[in-house]
Amino acid sequence: MTLVVGTAGHIDHGKTALLKALTGMDADRLPEEQRRGMTIDLGYAYMTLPGGPDETAGRELDFVDVPGHDRLVGNMLVGAGEIDAALLVVAADEGAQAQTIEHLGLLDALGVDDGVAVLTKLDLLEPTDPRRSTRPIELRALLAPTSLAGIPLVAVSSVSGEGLDALRAELAALAERAANSRHGGPRLAIDRVFAVRGRGAVVTGSLRGGPVAVGQTLRLEPSGRPVRVRDAQVHGVAVETTPVAGRVALNLAGVTRADLARGMALVGGPDVRATRRLLVAVRPSRDGRPLRDGAEVRVHLGTAETIARLRLGHDVGGPAHSAAGELLGALSTTDALPAALDDRIVLRWPSPAETAGGGRVLDAAPPARLVRRRLEAPRIARIADAAGPAARFGALVQAHGALSADDAAAIAAVLGADPAVLASTSSVVRLGDRWADPLVLGAAARAAVDAVAAAQSVDPSAPGVATSVARSAAAAAMRRAAPGASFRAEDAVALVNALVERGELERDGDVVRTPGLRPTRPAATEAAMARLEALLLGPTPPSLSDAARSVGCPPEGIRALESEARIVRLEPDLAYAAPTFEAMAARAVALAQQGPLSPATFRDATGTSRKYALAILEELDGRGVLRRTADGHVLGPRSASS
Repeated sequence: MTLVVGTAGHIDHGKTALLKALTGMDADRLPEEQRRGMTIDLGYAYMTLPGGPDETAGRELDFVDVPGHDRLVGNMLVGAGEIDAALLVVAADEGAQAQTIEHLGLLDALGVDDGVAVLTKLDLLEPTDPRRSTRPIELRALLAPTSLAGIPLVAVSSVSGEGLDALRAELAALAERAANSRHGGPRLAIDRVFAVRGRGAVVTGSLRGGPVAVGQTLRLEPSGRPVRVRDAQVHGVAVETTPVAGRVALNLAGVTRADLARGMALVGGPDVRATRRLLVAVRPSRDGRPLRDGAEVRVHLGTAETIARLRLGHDVGGPAHSAAGELLGALSTTDALPAALDDRIVLRWPSPAETAGGGRVLDAAPPARLVRRRLEAPRIARIADAAGPAARFGALVQAHGALSADDAAAIAAVLGADPAVLASTSSVVRLGDRWADPLVLGAAARAAVDAVAAAQSVDPSAPGVATSVARSAAAAAMRRAAPGASFRAEDAVALVNALVERGELERDGDVVRTPGLRPTRPAATEAAMARLEALLLGPTPPSLSDAARSVGCPPEGIRALESEARIVRLEPDLAYAAPTFEAMAARAVALAQQGPLSPATFRDATGTSRKYALAILEELDGRGVLRRTADGHVLGPRSASS
């Protein structure tokens, strides 16, 4: 595996000279940089450590050389945004200066926690100069309160070569212990774009998360546009497949130079999203202005940057914090950013330009209503404080209420697991095509069941309650249990379907009811229903309306006879008692077995009229028991004899 190491330090402290001494390469690639002897934009170099890349994994080091001038901090952050470790450079004759401290603060904000500290220009100090012993003490003290506390420190001279072998040994040790542990698929944060005559657009960047192969299609974010890798190079050499990580150059098909820019990302997995909303946990700068609700900040993520509005979560007595002391909040950005769960961010004040803090992305696609409303601290804190993939997945599901299959796949990709596995160990449950919070679903299920029972108590004679009543109760309960969560109307439908499947509700056509509960009707209605059923037993029954009127059967009695399958309605005003219809149907099937059955033949065989014969045959055609042909009715696909 190739490790990406970023330089940091004050202007003219020897960063570029040190890389040239280590690698033999001049990282100042621009003519103006070489003329002025000052790094303006990002520079790149690489080295192969003793033993060679084929002998021991992780022996390649890629260096990103960043400018040290205070006006070029934005360029420094582009380079530092995707590094695995840092090479902090301090000139031994001058000691730490303004940009040393600023760069160290930025590395701390990014959470970079490994690297090597280097005292350069040792040749400018006499052997007896006391600074040879005091500078290391000063530098270790400077590192102590930061994420780089305790990293190795080496003193060198890029001119005489003193200390370079010791530095190479520390870099080899760094390569052995450090790792690019990103999950979710390949991701290249673009830091340089140019065109090659006859070949088209080329991008460079620090690859993380997995290899890229020639011919592979990647997704360009934040546009979502698919692009194909035409060629790939690593350290100037064409390759068919890149390493898992490190500096690479990709020649792209399907886009032009104008379609690409620094800050975009090429991705091969579901985890990276184009987003203007981020839930974040932020560690404020130790010595800067305090972060306040509504503050405008500049966000640096990967190689991208944009202006954003910070909304802080509120808790009792003030802003909400994670268990680790991070401020919890949301960022609404001006421009879409390619972002994923766990991405590192830096916040800077637009003016005067100072570091405001740094932190991590808790959710790259939070529900819009969650960001727009007053942020609910407990829900955000659960995400920030969750330990382990399953707990984090469950906390994110709780925050959303429910996650789509795509959102679940994006989160699971970063966590390095399958959504179904994470769900099984975090008590998350399946709801249709989504994953949902079981506590919210439990409340919604109880509300739906209670609503059905309450409606049935109002009209005990009804065969059930409209399904919409159960769905509306479930949807309202979801909104109450998780305000601002991303529940949809389809979720209430899926929940009611699940209640029916589990036997907590019973479905009968377009109504639902409490399982086992049957309508309770007045004795007079029951008697009228029995009389109507008897009137419809003959092969030529009277019209349904006349029969019901003659026996005093109300409309709800007719509906009950139908729902209980005691009568079969063929037309709005024609119905048979169920035993009669079944006998007539059996007679029709028997006749159709002998040959195509005409309405006249069926009429004569049953002693009815054409009106009744046609109605019965059409009903059987509709059910698939018979099938109408030019010669007559024959057995259909649903006939027991077919």
